Formats: sequence, C-alpha cells, structure tokens
Amino acid sequence: MKKITFLLTFLISSACIAQVVLEDFEGTAPTIGFANGPGSVTIVPDPAMGGTNGNVLEIITGAASAPWQQGELTLQNDWMDLTTNKVVSVDVYSTSAFDMLARVEGGTGPISATDDSHTGSGWETLSFDFSIPKDNQQAANGAYPKIFFFNLWDSAAGGGAGGWADANGASTVRTSYVDNITAFSTPPPPTCNDGIQNQGETGIDCGGPNCAACPSPPTVAAPRPPNRPAADVISFFNGFGVYGDVTVGTFDTSWCGNATTDVVIAGNPTKLTTGALCEGIDFASNRIDATGFTKFHIDFYTDETNIVGKVFNLKLVDFNGGAGEDASRTIQININDGTNPGVVAGTGTNWVSVDVDIAPFDDLAQIVITTNLNNVWYNNLYLHKGTTASVDDANAAVFTAYPNPTSNNWTISGTTTMNSVAIYDIMGKQITTVEANDTDVVINTTNIVAGMYFAKIESDNGVQTIKLIKE
Repeated sequence: MKKITFLLTFLISSACIAQVVLEDFEGTAPTIGFANGPGSVTIVPDPAMGGTNGNVLEIITGAASAPWQQGELTLQNDWMDLTTNKVVSVDVYSTSAFDMLARVEGGTGPISATDDSHTGSGWETLSFDFSIPKDNQQAANGAYPKIFFFNLWDSAAGGGAGGWADANGASTVRTSYVDNITAFSTPPPPTCNDGIQNQGETGIDCGGPNCAACPSPPTVAAPRPPNRPAADVISFFNGFGVYGDVTVGTFDTSWCGNATTDVVIAGNPTKLTTGALCEGIDFASNRIDATGFTKFHIDFYTDETNIVGKVFNLKLVDFNGGAGEDASRTIQININDGTNPGVVAGTGTNWVSVDVDIAPFDDLAQIVITTNLNNVWYNNLYLHKGTTASVDDANAAVFTAYPNPTSNNWTISGTTTMNSVAIYDIMGKQITTVEANDTDVVINTTNIVAGMYFAKIESDNGVQTIKLIKE
C-alpha cells in the first residue's frame, strides 16, 4: 500500500519541476545515526493509532546531556537541491509541542541550519526554509546528501534568533518521528572512488562519461623469469613463485596516491596500480643490504593506446642508515615513450621488460613508482647480480596441451609430475582446478564455454603457464 503523506507537492509551473520525496524509510534502509548524547535513532512503524505512514524514523534524545543531540540521515539516491528553492518539507509526529532544528551538510554548499515549530497535534508537515539560516550558519546554496534533526532547539531564544534548550546540560528526553523528506532533487555528483558502479560508470568506479576508462588487462602473463641461484636474487614481488619474496610492509603507502590491488593474469598473481599518480612500496622496517647486486628488473604493462608523453618512472630509495631518503644515494630509472625500453601502447600481450644497471645499495628502504598512466600491471620486481641463469633452467619442466584448440577435452602432458593444474579465463577468474600427481592430466571442458584460457601448472620444478583455446 502506498504511503499517505501530508505533504503538498510544490510545482514550479514555468519549468514543471516538482519537489519529490527523497526518503520515506520504506524498502532498503538508509544510513542513519545519532551523535552528541545517549539518545538513539531507529526505523520503526508509524506510532500514530491507525497510522498509515508505514515505516518512520524515531529520534529520542537522552537526559542530562548536551542539548545539541542529533539524529542523522544520509540520503540513499538523489540529493537535496537547495540552490534555488531552499525549502525542505518533513512530516514530523509528536504529541507535545516543541521546536526542531534541521541542518544540511556534506555536499557542494555550505553547512546550513534552520528551524520550524511543532504544535504537538500528531503528524504535521514542517517546512525548513534554509534561506533563513539559524544557529550561526549560512543560507544553503548547493546540493546536500545529509540532513540532521535536533529535538532540543528553542526557536524563541535569542530574541527569535533561536538557541539551545536546556543549555546548562539538563537536557530533556524527547521523542519525535520524521518521515517523507521532501525537496527538489538532483543526482549526486560523479563519484569515481566510492566502490559502487553508479553515475553512468561501466564498471566499479570506472568508465562512462565521468570516470577514467575501466582497466583492460593483458591477455597473457608477464614473462616468466629465469631460474637463478637464490643468493643472486632479491625479489620484492614475483607472481610465478620462481623466487622467494622478501617481506614488504606495503605496496600501497598512504602518502603516494595510487590504489594498488592484487589481481590474477593468466593464472599468475600480478599487481595493478591505478590513479596516474604514484605508488609507494615500503619495506623500511626490513631494509635491504643489496651490496653486490648490479641489476634492477621489472615487467610492466599498460592498456593505454596513446602513449605520447607518458612516463613510468622508478626511484630506488636508500636511507643510508637514517630515518629517511638520502638523495645522494637514490637511483632514478626514467622510462617514457622515447626511451629503450620504453612505454608502449597496450595490445594485450606486449609486456615491457626493464632490466637495467644500478649502483649497489646497503640500506634500501623503498621503491617508488611515478607514472601518468592510469592503469599499470606489473610483475617480477627484483634485484639480481646479472649472473647467467642456473643449470636448473635446462632441467625445468616443459608442459604442452593437446589438442589445442579443441572442442572436447585438453590433455596436458609434461616432462615431470604435475602437482596441480588450475584453469583461468582471460579476466583471471579461476574456472577449475585439478590435483594431478601425474605427468599427464585430462581437463574436462564440458562446462567451459568457447574462448581463451590459461593453465597454471605447478610442479616440484616450479610454475608454468600455457595458453588454451576452447572452440
């Protein structure tokens, strides 16, 4: 049954725009809260005998506390547009007369507050005109997602300017109920960082008319690094498991700006950094003595197609025994659209491998990535001594799949026993996994749709990824 509201619908005849009910507490519950005292807010049934308002918001102030106790409401969808018409109408229920202060904030305009009085006759519609500000606030002018209600306001105080009832702290237990928050509405401004697909986005916080394009990940994993003697490698991140990684405090420091997440590309753990700013990789609590290490390596990929003026720069930060960077010992590695190796336009498969000479460190504490590329995937972040790959490479396991492509099953065969085989789609989602314990394993494709997949094969000799095609 539709709720019966006491509100009149206000029309602007010249534009045919009407005030709308922005919250009626039916359906999905909005975000509510209570502050500045021992009171409470709760969504409850209409308290009036035979009431038809359905669910309403109950606000109870506590005794012997601050008079500015407040019930809080955040609108779920559209915001209040108080740019031109600054009136918010609210149905309020009370059986005793009182004054209510309403405050709006959190949007594009200044904090504003105003009041109206209730006669105590049950359900009444109060009109809060934010062009007449109270409580030393400004007139509203903008869009607002939040409204606060104060039960302990005295409109007559201060010669009509208003003030707090029970200002000496002997506040009153007072219960009121509000419903049908009504005002002119406007969509919230674009949000590209709220973790929700909204405002025309084609993905979560990406795509559409307002946000950066959604990431288009590579279709193949980064190159598998060669086997090297363990003493010749210091690995910070290696998704293949070829090297053991040292302890890193964080790949996403708060002082840098990018957001860094763990993703899976073709069955291999990979880092994705987004934001076109910088990523701070911090291991200051586990500083690295890299004496004797002469090479720095990283593999990276970007999905951007216009790479003119794009950069992917790295800084290796040595603290030199102190509490912060020693600029004289810091190494900068600058990569752009004109260097070799350089930034290249993404095609799905063209990872860029950077392997450059460096001076030795003895107190390496941070690696900082600075880039104006919005999406960068990277893997195989390590230092090494430039030694030839070990003889283990010659003995590394080799696996093949046949028939491939196939419309039936794949058989994966290798030169050594497989421990497990995991199948991933091109977005990195695991489709199936098989505990193998054999040199041959059959992958049933009955429930696998046509497309490209990757098999991540783990054996005692390491990890290998191969591409599979289902027709």
